[in-house]
Amino acid sequence: MIGRTLVMGVVNVTPDSFSDGGLWMDAEDAIAHGLDLIAQGVDLLDIGGESTRPGSVRPPADEELRRVLPVVQGLAGYIPISVDTMRASTARCAVEAGAQIINDVSGGLADPEMLRVVAEAGADYVCQHWRGHGAVMNGLATYDDVVPEVVAELKERLRACSAAGIDPAKVIIDPGLGFAKTADQDWALLAHLDAFTTMGHRVLIGASRKRFLGHLLSGREPMGRDAATAAVSVICAQQGVWAVRTHEVRGQRDAIAVVERIRRS
Repeated sequence: MIGRTLVMGVVNVTPDSFSDGGLWMDAEDAIAHGLDLIAQGVDLLDIGGESTRPGSVRPPADEELRRVLPVVQGLAGYIPISVDTMRASTARCAVEAGAQIINDVSGGLADPEMLRVVAEAGADYVCQHWRGHGAVMNGLATYDDVVPEVVAELKERLRACSAAGIDPAKVIIDPGLGFAKTADQDWALLAHLDAFTTMGHRVLIGASRKRFLGHLLSGREPMGRDAATAAVSVICAQQGVWAVRTHEVRGQRDAIAVVERIRRS
């Protein structure tokens, strides 16, 4: 069993994702990209057909499935596959095609059928903190104290997961950096990762190339934020986070390897 923080590589099969939208729209290109990430040492792949960036517009369900399904089928069997979806119908088809994890950024709030479908499928489930879709989420970043409020709202979703019959051992929590959060709120969540790692579930952190890093780096474009992302990966590894979700793999693996080597000393 791997004891270190895992690296979950992003394969966006979308035209409008904030960092790499349009690069892997063709299924063959997306599969080739996934294989390249595997060659770089990624531990899991997260395949998504819907951009969830602020201001994004949702694609129709059949279009999301058309984007995702052939990529899942092409990469299943190499390493564990996660599918980034808020739709129960996509989740069901993805698991049938070989996915083992459903990464639902809405924590089951976007589709009332999601938790039941995940429970029936027996898949692992990433339950993320969420307050609304990309078109409205920036206006929902209102908190009196972001850390305890995110914890409390995640606990509500964990109760919903349990009520739906999802095995608690299969639930992974994600505080949802950038989702209805300002940059300052993202930094506060990262400064208090222990609030999440002590909740009794694996923790996934998705900081890769996000806006709060761009703000820190004076507006640098997403592709120039990988070193800052690696710094976040170091913090996550030090705090016992289960996995980091990232666009770039080799630098994140290297950063985590340094943490693990120091720990062994």
